[in-house]
Amino acid sequence: MKLSVVIVNYNVRYYVEQCINSVFKATEGIGMEVLVVDNHSQDGSVEYLRKHFGKRIKLITSHHNLGFARANNIAIRQACGDYILLLNPDTFVGEQSIRQVIEFMDEHPKAGAAGVMMHNINGVCAPESRRGMPTPLVSLFKMLGFSRRYYMKHLPWDEPNPIDVISGAFCMLRRETISKVGLLDEDFFMYGEDIDLSYRILKAGFQNWYIPASIVHYKGESTEKSSFRYVHVFYQAMLIFFRKHYGHLSFLVTAPIQVAIYGRAFIALVQMLYHRMRYSLGFVNRVDYQPTYVFLGTEEMLAQCKELSERSGLTAGFITDIEQFQPNGHQCLVYDVEYFGYAAIISMASKYHQKQTLIGTYSTKTHVLITLKEILL
Repeated sequence: MKLSVVIVNYNVRYYVEQCINSVFKATEGIGMEVLVVDNHSQDGSVEYLRKHFGKRIKLITSHHNLGFARANNIAIRQACGDYILLLNPDTFVGEQSIRQVIEFMDEHPKAGAAGVMMHNINGVCAPESRRGMPTPLVSLFKMLGFSRRYYMKHLPWDEPNPIDVISGAFCMLRRETISKVGLLDEDFFMYGEDIDLSYRILKAGFQNWYIPASIVHYKGESTEKSSFRYVHVFYQAMLIFFRKHYGHLSFLVTAPIQVAIYGRAFIALVQMLYHRMRYSLGFVNRVDYQPTYVFLGTEEMLAQCKELSERSGLTAGFITDIEQFQPNGHQCLVYDVEYFGYAAIISMASKYHQKQTLIGTYSTKTHVLITLKEILL
């Protein structure tokens, strides 16, 4: 078997459904399997996935939240592919993206792992697509707000290039690599395990590569980034990585880094409390965050979405051609995935979107509208 795709799901059944559908389209003609680990979801994910995919996927269930690293490891141990793709549930991949990465790695045997060009929900390329290793100096600069070296901004977007860190949102691993460097470190509950794995891959003599194959990453829809737990887990992961790989250095080197990490965590908590207080006191209205929806697709799709908009009370417009779209403030351009396909959606978003234009998707088969902040049926 050529490929095993591993997806860890936690309370995002519609996102993971779209992710799996995009994977099936992107792997036609490739011997592959999809393994989904459900981390004790409470939204009916297990029943939903069994109903919609049946035996087309291997569904592994847990009776409690194992964390990202441990859940991935369970599936990796059961995977049969020559390549193993770790893929976030809040992503969708272009129809040629997975094939591009496999072909590159087939031609470059020293490539132990590869990542791709991730697009944010507004169509802009995510800087996390290419990252440098967070050495003490690079980490300190990043904590102080200087991130050019960390995000390797000197590299071109349209060419393959060796990088230091592969994002866990899309991480293609050679089986030989895993056999040599080991699985994800389960000391990381969530966040940081991709940096640690990338570090060990480089130390083992393999290369990490960035490939200009496109995906969309909704970026954290399976986590609650406005929670105190998120701040704790995220910055704790930084400390775990730093102590594991750089803890042997002089106190004069390590102390400023740890102070900077604790400082950034404190600032994040203060900002969170500030925004919550503004919301609770009425200075921020929930309506301010509601975009205008513009639906783009076939007549069948538009008819379904008109009914959906009326039922849900959405402010909406309807077009049949991308040339009719006029960016104007906070909008969500909703694409008909059955008509355009995922690669075309990414391409159009990159070309026509402005900063405040978000990507939405709608399927006339599943009747599910997926956006960044909400999912409407």
